[in-house]
Amino acid sequence: MKALIIDDERLARKELMKLMEEHPSIEIIGEAQNADEAEKMIEELNPDLLFLDVQMPGRTGFQLLESLDMAPLVIFTTAYDEFALKAFEVNALDYLVKPIPTDRLAEAVRKVQEKARLREGRLRDGKLGVNDQVFVKDGDRCWFVSLANIRMFESDGNYIKVFFDNNRPMIHKSLNALDEKLDERAFFRASRKHIVNLSWVEGIEPWFNGGLMVRLRGGDKVEVSRRQAARFKDMMSL
Repeated sequence: MKALIIDDERLARKELMKLMEEHPSIEIIGEAQNADEAEKMIEELNPDLLFLDVQMPGRTGFQLLESLDMAPLVIFTTAYDEFALKAFEVNALDYLVKPIPTDRLAEAVRKVQEKARLREGRLRDGKLGVNDQVFVKDGDRCWFVSLANIRMFESDGNYIKVFFDNNRPMIHKSLNALDEKLDERAFFRASRKHIVNLSWVEGIEPWFNGGLMVRLRGGDKVEVSRRQAARFKDMMSL
């Protein structure tokens, strides 16, 4: 498993790297001292895990996560304990207060390894693909719809809008949680707001800032973020 350390204090980064020598299953592949630097490294290195400080010059650790299309696993490392509740609201695996005790770090690493095993298990068991059907309920209305007929999902606050036929039901779920359940060979996370069914893609054109605009059968258009555009091109190329 590959990890990045993101902390504005050099000594704190070095201390954590030293502590992580006791946990060779996690490879530290880089260090960043602020959110801007970290965002570029996340894009380039695609880490599985972030050791993330909260308070940094410029953007906070929380603001960094909000800017990512898909966040890796996160363990917050900070000198302040008042952000713990918010950390778990963004699904952090753990919250370590500096100076970090070795037993608490070991516990956090155990949580990471367990999460990784669960993810591997889901992959072995198979994710939901276009041949599967799903139950969708919005108020008093219900559908049992084939995923092949769902052309995209759109995040709307704490809900997801499901696009199929002329229907737009809303389900109470996060786009991140849904993304983990869908087969990435069939469904693509275009941005923080959209997941598209690749079989519905009809056309692609360049867009602003290195992104792409994807046109789906039926006329819907979805912008692919710059960060996801290269991955999209790789998936759709021979």
